[in-house]
Amino acid sequence: MIEGVLTGFTVAVTAERRRDEMTALLERRGARVVTASAITIVPLADDEALHAATAACIGLGPDLVVATTGFGFRGWLEAAEGWGLAERLREVLGRARIIARGPKPCGAIRAAGLSEDWAAKTESTDEILERLLAEGIAGARIVVQEHGEPQTEFVAALRAAGAAVVEVPVYRWVLPPDVTPVRRLADQIAGGQIDAVTFTSAPAVKAFLRVAGDAGPAVLDRFGSGHTLAACVGPVTAAPLTDRGIPVVMPERYRLGALIKTLTDELPRRTVKLNVAGSTLELRGHAVLIDAVPHTLAPAAMAILTSLAARPGAVVSKDQLIAALPRGNDGHAVDVAVARLRTALGSGRHIETVIKRGYRLRLDDPSS
Repeated sequence: MIEGVLTGFTVAVTAERRRDEMTALLERRGARVVTASAITIVPLADDEALHAATAACIGLGPDLVVATTGFGFRGWLEAAEGWGLAERLREVLGRARIIARGPKPCGAIRAAGLSEDWAAKTESTDEILERLLAEGIAGARIVVQEHGEPQTEFVAALRAAGAAVVEVPVYRWVLPPDVTPVRRLADQIAGGQIDAVTFTSAPAVKAFLRVAGDAGPAVLDRFGSGHTLAACVGPVTAAPLTDRGIPVVMPERYRLGALIKTLTDELPRRTVKLNVAGSTLELRGHAVLIDAVPHTLAPAAMAILTSLAARPGAVVSKDQLIAALPRGNDGHAVDVAVARLRTALGSGRHIETVIKRGYRLRLDDPSS
């Protein structure tokens, strides 16, 4: 059963392509979803750089073609069709050795009536580079299909080994026309309102961190501490974060469905569970499960419960709880938030008032 497994969690989707599919998968599992596309794709048919690179590829007559993504390879052929170049491009590709960076480009290559010479099992350009350098490429004519941004180091290494390289920018990423949703998401992460953020491309990670602006340091702190989970579809996507020492989670298979499965497994594993007043309380991002029944909480009530759960059974003073409230305020605000929390929990038995000292969770005695 997957329905409801992510109830109480808020997950952000930064992808543009397949955003609706990811949202549906997460919502089916009970998550609250926030979308903020960090990048957008330049339409291929309008891309003069791709047109020029396609003509250069045909003129070069490559010995070897590196296909990095299935989406990009298909889009390249579709764009060439619109320009009347598809037949000539297929002829050129058919005479070349085609190397695929994993199974997805293999599928696109075969769908085009072509065949790959071999595919990188690790789905990385590092594996491709190692093999090409080992076999020797001096004097070889190589076409590299990019995947969202220039493959600078990969191409430089090929040229240093003596190859003539044409780069094909099959699709290019740019910032969205309106970056307000991205900035809003960064503020939400910094404010502790997001439990996990999903990334499906390295350019999206870079763009997100750039657009985050003043909230950037707080966002990185939330990621670094693990309070907000950074979930990436694979190591290439994760690199801009891991290079900064930020921990990430990723699936063993670099696929969207596997990424959702990883989140489905990982988020519930990180929750706090306590036995309080005869009930099992499980704290999630914006809700608490009481004996597996979800109770959605307002931010102030959730902040109070989280603070109490951080010191289970101990008295937490009003001053400490004031500091935990989203907007601070005073002791009266704490009393109001506690009252609302008790109402949301359906009973006052879970939280004990300790006169002139503060509040505490009424933990069950494990020995009883």
